[in-house]
Amino acid sequence: MVTEQLAGRGIVDGRVLDAMARVPREVFVGEEDRKRAYLDMPLRIGYGQTISQPYMVAIICQTAEVRAGDRVLDIGTGSGYQAAVLAELGAEVHTVERIAELAERARERLDRAGYPSVAVHVGDGSLGLPEHAPYNAIVVAAAAPHMPASLYGQLVPRGRLVVPVGGPEGQRLEVIVASPEGPAVTRSVPCRFVPLVGAEGF
Repeated sequence: MVTEQLAGRGIVDGRVLDAMARVPREVFVGEEDRKRAYLDMPLRIGYGQTISQPYMVAIICQTAEVRAGDRVLDIGTGSGYQAAVLAELGAEVHTVERIAELAERARERLDRAGYPSVAVHVGDGSLGLPEHAPYNAIVVAAAAPHMPASLYGQLVPRGRLVVPVGGPEGQRLEVIVASPEGPAVTRSVPCRFVPLVGAEGF
């Protein structure tokens, strides 16, 4: 996975490659999908949600530029896999999931995989988690119709918000930096995610 799907497709951050080599992805999928855990494809995890393909997780983590000691907010916990990768990068991770059953399952999987320090919260991820703000980076694993202002407002100066923006007809993964002049989109790549459901989502 790391050599062919990630490094072979332009993931150049060695820390991200090493982190993804260490996180046991098979722990975060159902028993029926264990054999497909390392294929570069999203897999269904129930409740209409998916675990993102490894390449998109790598892109998100690389563009978020997470460093050891950073406080990171992960929106859309899902299986817990992306939160585990962020924790492996040395971040203090808070992750928000709107579906309580998925959140509980993610807690169990994170514990089993060796990431008990990841704090899993249940709530409207589009509004962030202001009680633990500010964050060095906020990453979103669901597409919003526009930049969620509440999330942007919880960044430290020069903090990074990585969020898919768009609808069913097309989405772009945007990297938005909290600059003194306001939100600055530094890069954007095509992507496809499930919708972000919530007050500032769909």
